[in-house]
Amino acid sequence: MNDATGRARSVGIQLAIATLAAIAFIFLASRRAENRVHERAEDQIRTVLSDQVAAWNRGDLDGFMAGYWNSDELVFCSGGTITKGWKPTLDRYRKRYQAEGKEMGRLTFADIHVEQLTNETALVRGRWLLAMNATNPNGLFTLKMVRFADGWRAVYDHTSASEPK
Repeated sequence: MNDATGRARSVGIQLAIATLAAIAFIFLASRRAENRVHERAEDQIRTVLSDQVAAWNRGDLDGFMAGYWNSDELVFCSGGTITKGWKPTLDRYRKRYQAEGKEMGRLTFADIHVEQLTNETALVRGRWLLAMNATNPNGLFTLKMVRFADGWRAVYDHTSASEPK
């Protein structure tokens, strides 16, 4: 191999290494940017849930329902029934927790896990607990949340209650 061929081969290898380094840099930079977007989304979702807890604990069901998509397409599954629509879901909560002789208790969420599926959708699961005078009902929930122009909202909620002990 002559000197010119060796230099050409060396330049080619250097060019290939530089190209791979640039591709790796771009990939890592885009992953970091994507992670920041997901972290912001998770923070926003957790804020929605925190706002719901605060509203519940002050007896504000309308405020609690602000975390849900205000649409006839909202789906709420619990207690063996499927409720479709924002207003029927609100009515269900009112009947169950604000009707005569009922209490709302003090709500807490725990073990919250947010899995962002796309930039616009996330799956959220966790535990709920209501501290009430006579009982402390609790269970699990799974939410499908969607990012709308006005923020993240639950479009689907499946809530289950643990068996009393």
